[in-house]
Amino acid sequence: MPIPTIEWADGKIRLIDQTLLPNEFKQIYCDDLETVWEAIKSLRVRGAPAIGIAAALGTVLGIWKSQADSYTAFADELAKVTDYLGTSRPTAVNLFWALDRMTKTAESHQHVPISQLKQVLLNEALVIIEEDRAMCRAIGKHGLQLLSEGDTILTHCNAGGLATSDYGTALAVMFTAHEAGKNISVYADETRPLLQGSRLTAWELMQAGIEVTLICDNMAAQVMKEGKIQCAVVGADRIAANGDAANKIGTYNVAILAQAHEIPFYVAAPTSTLDFSTETGDQIPIEERSPEEVTEGFGTRTAPEGVKVYSPAFDVTPAHLITAIITEKGIARPPYTLSLKGLVG
Repeated sequence: MPIPTIEWADGKIRLIDQTLLPNEFKQIYCDDLETVWEAIKSLRVRGAPAIGIAAALGTVLGIWKSQADSYTAFADELAKVTDYLGTSRPTAVNLFWALDRMTKTAESHQHVPISQLKQVLLNEALVIIEEDRAMCRAIGKHGLQLLSEGDTILTHCNAGGLATSDYGTALAVMFTAHEAGKNISVYADETRPLLQGSRLTAWELMQAGIEVTLICDNMAAQVMKEGKIQCAVVGADRIAANGDAANKIGTYNVAILAQAHEIPFYVAAPTSTLDFSTETGDQIPIEERSPEEVTEGFGTRTAPEGVKVYSPAFDVTPAHLITAIITEKGIARPPYTLSLKGLVG
């Protein structure tokens, strides 16, 4: 990404409004806690790593004007800020990982003056951004070894630079392969109902000069049957201790189809997406989105008035369908209960 997806600028959060892409490229500013919450909830900023960054920077915004004269009072304000941000989206564990990290950073510096503590928290948020950039590059490097010359990859939703601070997770594998000179191409699912695949992934890949073909979600089986896909690479918003992975709704479909056609199915995600407190995917909370995103997508009604709608934003792919999980620390393979813990020590 030539322009950062999300960054700290002049005491505000500056981010790319992803709801406007690809028709309009616009950066917006969040200067208070409520606008950060709205940006996360409305998907102006989205993707697990980017949500984590937004949460960290949002925490800084939330406490920056604090008048607390003791750490106890400051900690109370901080808890209210992090609790509020935690209500924005329940599935992406990076959100809660970042909020917890900010809280622990404050606790470990509770004896410094409050004015200095605010700067400590800002510095920690900036460190998270730099770590994320390095993480993206490392995921791409590890994932590169899974791709061969001439491979065509299927991906779902968007796990590129727009979902992180820099380079992406799933798309980092493709960007790295392209930069290494491998002749690869990509099929991108459009990803209903908000079309992150067509609006964002196709746009990013074209910007990078990677050959991309857009397909509707329900075309994946036919494309696989025709032998056009050598592997699938997707991102994740939360990975349970046993390797079950939550990602954008429709990912589970792709995994089942990949197994049926004997195609490797890879998940690319940072270790911050691992949730060892969640034993299996059955325990991952699944966000349900507004019915209007299905019935009136992008302002045009496509369903009868009053029809019932069920709109989960994510599904969980069981670990037995996942060929490997690519992280910044290496590649994990089944059994994931052992390999994932081995990666993080």
